[in-house]
Amino acid sequence: MTLTAIKGFNDVLPGESGRWHYIEEAARRVFELNGFGEIRVPVMEKTELFCRSIGDATDIVEKEMYTFTDKGENSVTLRPEGTAGVMRAFIEHKLYAQDPVSRLYYLGPMFRYERPQKGRYRQFHQIGAEITGVHDPLADAQVLNMLTAFFREIGLDEPSLQINSLGCPECRPAYRAALCSFLNERLEDLCEDCRRRLTSNPLRTLDCKVLGCVQATAEAPSMLDHLCGDCDQHFGSVRRYLDLSVTPYSINPRMVRGLDYYTRTTFEMVTGLLGSQSAVAAGGRYDGLISQLGGPAIPGIGFAMGVERVALLLGQREFASTPDLFIATMGSGERDTAYKLMDGLLKLGVRVELDYEGKSLKSQMRRADKLAARYSVVIGENEVNSGRASFKRMSDGTTTELALNAEEIAAALAVR
Repeated sequence: MTLTAIKGFNDVLPGESGRWHYIEEAARRVFELNGFGEIRVPVMEKTELFCRSIGDATDIVEKEMYTFTDKGENSVTLRPEGTAGVMRAFIEHKLYAQDPVSRLYYLGPMFRYERPQKGRYRQFHQIGAEITGVHDPLADAQVLNMLTAFFREIGLDEPSLQINSLGCPECRPAYRAALCSFLNERLEDLCEDCRRRLTSNPLRTLDCKVLGCVQATAEAPSMLDHLCGDCDQHFGSVRRYLDLSVTPYSINPRMVRGLDYYTRTTFEMVTGLLGSQSAVAAGGRYDGLISQLGGPAIPGIGFAMGVERVALLLGQREFASTPDLFIATMGSGERDTAYKLMDGLLKLGVRVELDYEGKSLKSQMRRADKLAARYSVVIGENEVNSGRASFKRMSDGTTTELALNAEEIAAALAVR
């Protein structure tokens, strides 16, 4: 029997991992520039954490979590999203006592039992960021500006920012009642999932992609028309700050989130380049989540982006690292010299490839081409005796004679 990966759990091979490094390193630069520090939390948590934070009636808890009982008879779950675990750590380690304003970012794998498709897998990876301790809409704008800056940093004009407000516990009940009244009149047009959501989480019907539901909810009432004075003022201030920073955005009044803890500002970065998987990043404000998990009444806002989807947006760009120098040898007698030179260059930070198998010179040079080495050098008996060799720039064939000295070569190739 041939062993293969579990369906929906993908390998990231060396040719693709360079793309992931590019994404992760850009996120670190942008986030840390904005004062965020990295936090690493376990991939497994007590199941109760996700039931209390995400909501028992959400699709994630009802259908998608990898939950099992361990040998200690504890119900544990592979994390389906990052915010709950980060907030658990925030509370457990009393980070709020160290600084009233906390800025944290994370990256790593998440797990949901979904139908695998392009850009969506059962083990997927997210990069996220959270600010806690700030009610001011300025924090919302900073998060949105930072997310926009990340996509600019990796050279993408798409995706575009869409924003909405989901109100608060004061104004959302009236909207929920209005939406339920509207939906009950169109019950026969809704899919089975949306009929179920009508009693548990009616806002999710606005997010359904089934054509009948899209058509049935086209004229649904908008949350923006039901905001209380404070929520309306907050959303207006967020838009004003985005305008001040000349951050492009559009308002999407149908945007909802799949998790129960979101309030007020919600947002997505969307693109038309990935088919039905239009959102590559999403998030919002969760002012009641920390107290809901047993912590103090501290507000928060954050987002997560899908690394697989961002990688797809980068298309066919080449991210694999290539050797600075390929060393070929004429025979076995020169391998000691080649090895010593390679060792010295590696210690100076020069990436070097060397033939290990004693192949013909022609085969070695074909490998240098295949690896896209910047320079190559052939070391034979004459080079060993003279202590000098010709280094060829592979892009145009230009040669430079240098001593077989690691420091001189590193300086000449400008790769230190």
